[in-house]
Amino acid sequence: MIEWLKKVSLFDNLNDEQLEHVLRISQKKTFPAGTVLFHEKEMGLTFYVILSGSIKLFTRSANGDEKVLSLANTGESFGELSLLDGRPRSASAQTLEKSTVLELASEQFMNLLQAHFDITRGILTELCRRLRATNEHVNDLTFLDGRTRVLKNLIALANRNGRREGNLISIPMALNYDELAQMAGVNKTVLSEVTRELESRGVLHFELGEYRLNLDKLRS
Repeated sequence: MIEWLKKVSLFDNLNDEQLEHVLRISQKKTFPAGTVLFHEKEMGLTFYVILSGSIKLFTRSANGDEKVLSLANTGESFGELSLLDGRPRSASAQTLEKSTVLELASEQFMNLLQAHFDITRGILTELCRRLRATNEHVNDLTFLDGRTRVLKNLIALANRNGRREGNLISIPMALNYDELAQMAGVNKTVLSEVTRELESRGVLHFELGEYRLNLDKLRS
């Protein structure tokens, strides 16, 4: 289990004894795909660290339309915001595949932040990253056309989750077509048109559970 924790960037500066302490105060749980871990507007009681799998964070409008905000993968964490400010959850979280997480209750989470400044700094860094990403997304929705937003979103997913082999980047893809469109801020028709164009040019190739980007074709 300690080897799993060493893959979590939040715990980069902790030694084995400190990692053992994290394990003692947390619970490891495994959930099947499609499990909702918490709902938007619920009070937050738990902080999550992903040991394996992927989680989508999303909101719903009053008429039930879903908007995927972000995708959290192995080694990442989420759920800290409502623990820090005491307000309800700002989004819902659902597993996209079989996922194993560490759960820390609010009290244990706050004690960990007080005891380890490196973890506190890591949380602050992650919150800043998300704020910058939100600002950039708002800017994209305002100033970029749909095609550019789709391209930018595919490249962002490749940068965060991709595995490079020469000029090809393979990206595991647990999101469905609807969710990809939501992340890019376009409708499915636009997403379909753009992906068909990219496939015809050899830039993009979809396979079961992943897609591949050809960097040479993309640059040209």
